[in-house]
Amino acid sequence: MLTPEQNDLLHKVGPGTPMGRLMRRYWHPVAAVAELDDNPVKAIRLMGEDLVLFKDASGEYGLLERHCPHRRADLSYGWVEEDGGLRCSYHGWLFDTTGRCIGQPYEQIAHPEANFKDKVRATAYRVEPKAGLLWAYIGEGPAPELWDWDRYHDRGYKQVVFSEIPCNWLQCQENSIDPVHFEWLHSNQSLRREGSTEYAPTHIRIAFEEFEFGFRYFRIRTDTDEENELWSVGRVCLWPNALYAAGHFEWRVPVDDEHTLSVGWFLDPIPGEQPFEQERIPYWHSPIVDKETGRWISSHIMNQDFIAWVGQGSVSDRWNEHLGESDRGVIMLRKQFTDDLAVVEDGGDPKGVLRDASRNDRMPLPRIRTEIGQFAPTTYPPVFPFQVDQPEEIVREYHALWAEYGGALAP
Repeated sequence: MLTPEQNDLLHKVGPGTPMGRLMRRYWHPVAAVAELDDNPVKAIRLMGEDLVLFKDASGEYGLLERHCPHRRADLSYGWVEEDGGLRCSYHGWLFDTTGRCIGQPYEQIAHPEANFKDKVRATAYRVEPKAGLLWAYIGEGPAPELWDWDRYHDRGYKQVVFSEIPCNWLQCQENSIDPVHFEWLHSNQSLRREGSTEYAPTHIRIAFEEFEFGFRYFRIRTDTDEENELWSVGRVCLWPNALYAAGHFEWRVPVDDEHTLSVGWFLDPIPGEQPFEQERIPYWHSPIVDKETGRWISSHIMNQDFIAWVGQGSVSDRWNEHLGESDRGVIMLRKQFTDDLAVVEDGGDPKGVLRDASRNDRMPLPRIRTEIGQFAPTTYPPVFPFQVDQPEEIVREYHALWAEYGGALAP
């Protein structure tokens, strides 16, 4: 249980807050690479800051404060010029990816000698592409390495899925270190949806282990033992705000103190062994509310998680909690964040920050073997179980690749 003051300390990420300074020490995924191929300008909000993301004509990415330094117009309604820069739609001021003002049409006509544009600059942040995602770093000082996880390079069909979640990021991330919820939120709830009165196998042991880039959690149920890889390998609460579970990543990106962007990166198998390279990683947006009933969607794995998160309110009132033995991981997570706050206050790097570029090449994460889970042997292409409303064009593309590489399609 936290006091209201401790709760505020850990969940608030706006500019100038302690946790805001901490979370700004990390890279965060904010869009798909393919999104800016489709439309080169996108409005985003990250940790309470309104920003505009864009791709210029040369292929460089920029991330600027949303409001033009001239008269505060919204730059996300501007456009990218063929010879470079993002043009404000209000008076035509032009900015490059570093925030430098490179054009002021009327001012350059009226007073060309003043070079007024050289005195104006928009706040700019770093953007890097990685694994089909665009990552933002909005902290101070030199940016750390953007993690290059080994799974990004594996053979398979990749896709990115976004959902907007109306609650604070921290209660989403606490889910990443809570093994027992699988038994109830996913297994038993799904059994009830199917009309069954049976119960899923019960957890009889859980454990947690810290490593450089987060925590691993382990579990034994009544249908498994210590030889099972859910105990011998486990799953990963990836620091600071992600879950890694064999074939996919889930990031809980703080939009502001009451909204989170869920970013999922998924890898599905392709049959055979011949080389396969995916030219474009598709993206899509998954709904969380049933339009007919107005209720949260509960049919898919991550949608079930979303229900648990938003059910705690826009910000969980942790001072009313009653934590038990199943919550040991959550307690560890909160303590680590509290320790990290002190490290940052003293000028150090918090947990999971990587500075050594020589290490940042296909870095391994613990993973269960490919013969189970998403990559279990299958005759037909697996159905996407994680989020609702996968677009038909993505299903068709995956099925076509499955057949092209020697797999069978369901009759």
